[in-house]
Amino acid sequence: MIIRAASLEDLPNISQLHAESWQENYQDALSSEYLANQVFVERAALWQGRLNSPLANQLVLVAEIEGTFCGFICVFGAHHDNYGTLIDNLHVKSAAKGQGIGSKLLAAAFNWAHQHYPQHNIYLEVLACNPKAIAFYQFKGGQNIASGYWHTPCGNQVEEYVYSWPIESITA
Repeated sequence: MIIRAASLEDLPNISQLHAESWQENYQDALSSEYLANQVFVERAALWQGRLNSPLANQLVLVAEIEGTFCGFICVFGAHHDNYGTLIDNLHVKSAAKGQGIGSKLLAAAFNWAHQHYPQHNIYLEVLACNPKAIAFYQFKGGQNIASGYWHTPCGNQVEEYVYSWPIESITA
């Protein structure tokens, strides 16, 4: 497995996987109309912007096995005053799950965050309707420290949790 920095050439794979992941996991959170007709275009536009004009505190990594794209992670260093560095996206292709890809992407993000933003914890937001992701983050030592609501692109309001890893647990 290779973990490498994303490039603009990864745009189709990243946006496709992001949209497919939402279709697979967010049927209870996003409208069927949005998932059927808008998610692919909207995610492609998001990633076009992120990969064309990355923020100074942004890291996007992709995972490949034998040259085949399997997943990606996006991180924003020192994103939140209280919570710290944000893992904004972590997605692995369904067919590739169970091979340690998510764990390796998470470890690479932790390592980057520890090197570049050592004074900050790491956190992410996960929807309450995504129990598989919640179980994975708990298995990886994440602690549920807050809850709130995500205002979705289709106008819904969905419960979400904030999972955090303290800085002392992030050493690579």
